[in-house]
Amino acid sequence: MKETVKRRYDNTRRLAQVRATRLRVIEAAKALFIEYGYLATTLESVADAADVALPTLYRLFRSKRALLTAVLETSFVGDDEPIAFADRPAVQAARSEPDPSRLLSAFAGIARAFMSRSSGILHVLVTAAQVDAEAADLLAEIRRQRHAGQSRIVAALVERGALDPSLDPAEAADFVYLLWSPDAHRILTVERGWTPEQYEAWLARAVCRTLLAR
Repeated sequence: MKETVKRRYDNTRRLAQVRATRLRVIEAAKALFIEYGYLATTLESVADAADVALPTLYRLFRSKRALLTAVLETSFVGDDEPIAFADRPAVQAARSEPDPSRLLSAFAGIARAFMSRSSGILHVLVTAAQVDAEAADLLAEIRRQRHAGQSRIVAALVERGALDPSLDPAEAADFVYLLWSPDAHRILTVERGWTPEQYEAWLARAVCRTLLAR
């Protein structure tokens, strides 16, 4: 009598489909948030734009805030891979750069790419935070994380003995937080019409002149 061989269930295809659907919802939500604002965009409109059933959307994202968080996270890093921004190869390579000027220039390039992906949705969050408590909490956490992450740039300069000795590291971290802010990027690229290349070149010059020892 032949033994029954149980076939192992392979859900790779299903997981890929779920991931593709999730990304489609995120992309649709980002476009609608930027065009109409966070508060005016409904989950129903996102489901329609992404061509998914509303119950499916709720299974993927338990709330509108969860969807906004996913939009922000994918905008920050450029994909949905479970790799933190600080662990990305470009960031790791920049932090390991021995030359302080090249280190800061590398981070200026990273900032340009980051802002190009996320400036619009961050502006949506700032606007929503003025009237929505959950959005305000999310914005405060993002700002806290941004300051903490950018402080590591100053720490890298201190390790190399390259920080201007007249600057306190905490003060220098605040300078980086200001120069690398979405507000500065929006003023220059949206209000003043600078190109991404102009923004990156300015940022590299500004941080080098502000932070490095003469």
